[in-house]
Amino acid sequence: MTSDIPALRREDWEPRRWRNLTRPERAAEEIAALVAGLEPGDRLGTKEEIRAHCGVSVGTFNEALRLVQQRGLVRVKSGPGGGLFADQQSPLVRLGNSMLAVDHDAASVADAIRLRDALDPLLVEDALKYASAQDIAAMRAELRRMKTAADDRDGTAFIRANWALHARIAEVSPSPILRPLYLNLLEMVESHLLSVQPTGEQPLPEFIQERYELHVALVDAIAAGDVKALDVIAEHNTTSRLSHRAGPAQH
Repeated sequence: MTSDIPALRREDWEPRRWRNLTRPERAAEEIAALVAGLEPGDRLGTKEEIRAHCGVSVGTFNEALRLVQQRGLVRVKSGPGGGLFADQQSPLVRLGNSMLAVDHDAASVADAIRLRDALDPLLVEDALKYASAQDIAAMRAELRRMKTAADDRDGTAFIRANWALHARIAEVSPSPILRPLYLNLLEMVESHLLSVQPTGEQPLPEFIQERYELHVALVDAIAAGDVKALDVIAEHNTTSRLSHRAGPAQH
């Protein structure tokens, strides 16, 4: 029995963030990568050409196509000259030195983030009072996910892990009003997220690393019962609030 030549194994060259995806999801990411270099209305090719590029079966490709259409990245035209075309790009919401591409209603997403930021200090106060050793361990697990995404330079995975950390902090709160309100806001924002893009003002990996270190400091302060955690969350949200003043933007 022979083994693959290491340099030719798929797992050696594919993006690490794809390795836990299904085949349709991987194909969707390949299509999204093709769209990234195009203007709205540009033609990618025929369905068969793009399917062959992705190297998947017809059924897998159709599922991948459904996924990218849901994300508003591609539209299909039939008839002569038809095929796959780059769609109008998604609305953007500014978040620090990054842009969140969302599926629709960017104004509502920006408002939900603003409200979430306003509630953060209350939840940090509760975490300082009530966080158990088990809670702290769960927060550090989310920090490890953030570190992995930061090392992979995967902005979308980083933001999702970031929000998962904030959700874990929120779960410590005993408040029957504050906790579900905050978690619902997070769920609303995350459900509309398509991707994270750089602004051009600061390299995205640099921004991600800064945000990671800020969250490490936050969890360390909560673990120590140190009220410095309130200063850290204030720094965290001051940056966010200033960014949100720009409001949602369209491509």
